[in-house]
Amino acid sequence: MAKINSKAKKPKKPSGNFQKVKDTVTKSFQKLQARYQKFRGPHRKYHKSFHRSYREDYRRETKTPGLLSHAMTTFQTIFQHWRTFLPFLALMVGLYILIVGIMSEDFYKQYQEALDYSTESLAMGDIGNFARAGMLLLSTVTTGGFSSGMSDSQVVFMILLFLIMWMVTLFLLRHFLAGEHPKLRDGLYNALGPLLSTLLIFAVIFIQAIPLMLVIITYSAAVMTGFLSTPFYALVYFLFATTMILLSAYLLSSSIMALVAGTTPGMYPMKALAAASDLMAERRIKFVLRLLYLIFVVALVYIIIMMPVILIDLLLKSWWDWISGWPIVPFFLLTTTCFVFIYATTYIYLYYRWLLDYKEK
Repeated sequence: MAKINSKAKKPKKPSGNFQKVKDTVTKSFQKLQARYQKFRGPHRKYHKSFHRSYREDYRRETKTPGLLSHAMTTFQTIFQHWRTFLPFLALMVGLYILIVGIMSEDFYKQYQEALDYSTESLAMGDIGNFARAGMLLLSTVTTGGFSSGMSDSQVVFMILLFLIMWMVTLFLLRHFLAGEHPKLRDGLYNALGPLLSTLLIFAVIFIQAIPLMLVIITYSAAVMTGFLSTPFYALVYFLFATTMILLSAYLLSSSIMALVAGTTPGMYPMKALAAASDLMAERRIKFVLRLLYLIFVVALVYIIIMMPVILIDLLLKSWWDWISGWPIVPFFLLTTTCFVFIYATTYIYLYYRWLLDYKEK
């Protein structure tokens, strides 16, 4: 019988230094994992990546007003506090004209002359004037002709003014819905605290919108080169464009809410993005439908306000030549745009509050 070799090598125990390093790494990993669990929020349990999920396990119900009620409640909220929002609207319009500028009357006349040249048979009589006004409205709004030939500094100031309008409106709404009565100066002095946080969220939104921008760039290139003339290539591009648009819509649906959450005092940008993602889980399609309805309401506001203004402008300038240089339409277009921006901000914030205040089972 073979003798057992008592001198056989035994497994070495880890040295003291190695064990300390191992324990330190383990504790650091556990702390990092605990912070990540706290960061990603309570609603991440509805789905895990690369794991099969069942709809009945993560269905989230919401009790929010309908689309029409949502739109009317937004108008009611703004008109209820008109003593604050009307001076704010006048202030933003005045700052825009002073800093950025307004679309010149000569630039607006170019639209009229081009339209008269291309649609001479249409621009006759009352019906022709109505169609002419509609085409003028569509051309000025879609081309963004608020100020022709803006420099880079003017573009920066324009973005900054609309960003201020966004943050001040959210500040006022947050206090109004809390039952307080803030003054306009309170919003102007105190609302710009989360400016850096909002800019960082905008940077994330820009990255998330890259797939959508790729679709716009590639579509123009495909049209110019005749790539879409082949049915097979057109089908391939349609699938590509659909995928990119859905990807951007999925990402942006929660990031827009993060812009609202990021204005909360003490909220960091990445924390706001995570909280908005949790809030919008299984609610993205409903929010996208509300945004589409918002576009429809905004179009109606432009038509209801600007169509009579353009018709009256065409009529008055055909009677009196001495008012032909007055920028009547550009002024009302800028005012309507500022009002629409305040309306859209209120529309989104109300939906955010309804989701936030809803008590889930």
